[in-house]
Amino acid sequence: MIASNKAGFAGGEEKKWIKEADGSTTIPYETGDWKSHDNFFGGEPYGGRIVVFYKNVPVWIMVYYGWVAEGIEANPVYDVLKGALMQMPDAAPFRGPGEYTNGELVYTNSWTGDVDRYSGEEQIKDGAGKLVYRANYFGGLVDRGKGVLGEERVITVVKKYE
Repeated sequence: MIASNKAGFAGGEEKKWIKEADGSTTIPYETGDWKSHDNFFGGEPYGGRIVVFYKNVPVWIMVYYGWVAEGIEANPVYDVLKGALMQMPDAAPFRGPGEYTNGELVYTNSWTGDVDRYSGEEQIKDGAGKLVYRANYFGGLVDRGKGVLGEERVITVVKKYE
């Protein structure tokens, strides 16, 4: 998840993004038996979901929705978001770290849960403490009941996916 994040939105490799017929954008990533599929609608505001597959079986999902406050230039805010996402913590591979600062803008991220089931919110505030960006996200493991890999194996493998 960390490597796919760095190769996707955070990495800014827009030339690899796929514009879909339905108006959404897909950011694909693949390495070995792993692949992820980040599909979102928008610009401003935006919403989407990331699915991680192991041997073509979906094992993890995250749904997200975010926006930049009205009257705020979006590009500098999204530059901070990209920087924060590049700092995704290994122990909580959902979004960015607890805090990340770039110039006058401060990104914060708080979450509950673990990779198997979690929810969180990220914010960016300006130097005066005014909220300029907010996103909510949630997700966790999927398809555990089929016994494809066995629950403990899925949790172990997903936690190690980078």
